[in-house]
Amino acid sequence: MIVPLPAGGAVDALARVVAEPMSAALGQRVLVENVTGAGSTIGVDRAARAAPDGYTLGFGTWANYVVAGAIYPVKYDLIRDFEPIGLIADVPYWIVAKNALPAKTMAELVDWLKAHPDEATAATVGAGSGSHICDVYLQTNAHVSFQNVPYRGGAPALQDLMGGQIDFMCDLAANTLPSVRGGAIKAYAVMAQHRWFAAPEVPTIEEMGLPGLYLSAWSGLWAPKGTPPDALAKLNAALRKALADPTTRERVTRLGQEIFPPERQTPEALAAFQQAEVDKWIPLVKAAGIKVE
Repeated sequence: MIVPLPAGGAVDALARVVAEPMSAALGQRVLVENVTGAGSTIGVDRAARAAPDGYTLGFGTWANYVVAGAIYPVKYDLIRDFEPIGLIADVPYWIVAKNALPAKTMAELVDWLKAHPDEATAATVGAGSGSHICDVYLQTNAHVSFQNVPYRGGAPALQDLMGGQIDFMCDLAANTLPSVRGGAIKAYAVMAQHRWFAAPEVPTIEEMGLPGLYLSAWSGLWAPKGTPPDALAKLNAALRKALADPTTRERVTRLGQEIFPPERQTPEALAAFQQAEVDKWIPLVKAAGIKVE
């Protein structure tokens, strides 16, 4: 199972949680291999070029299997070069801010940004990152403008946010939940259709007057194109059994992730959802001119 990101991160942790019960279901060990570099595209490319025999899989998120392919020069096709196996879990992005920011709600933040164009600063973790895409998405749909400040990682960005050097940030909710809980920063809205189970007191973006502004780091499992149908069926069955396991579900929940319901764990559901996400995000990325050579 190729994870296109470093060991120890949230995506790697989820992959290892899923690999363990899948090993039991398949009767053989599922090894997680971290293949990093070029914004995750090296690992995704490795999965695309692997022998289509059902023994090499690609594990990743929206950032790896939708956005990265539009930002980096790649030789694979996100849709044509993979066989979908199933959707796994989901965690939303949310808008967090320094405590000193005057706005008390997301609606007030939008009004404040409109009244102070290009004055506010928003932290991003590199070009084409989820936080960067989220900022572009917010500016385009809320008709606001602010300065993006790139950081090398989430930790220094969060440190400056808590220290008041940065005004706000769009981040994975699971990453900054402890800081919100501890009162170091405040959360305005979850970019999802329903409230996040880990912080139900935080309203959705729709409740704050910005309907349809949804962004989450959903994850899925793929095989190389041409993998035999019987192998795909066996892999999907193992994945579904793993996601139904109570221990696995508890461990995924502790990661701040929400497992997709059984009817969305199918290859067909992943294929349709990935295509919809490609149709939604690739035009936004191209219109914003986000590119890494």
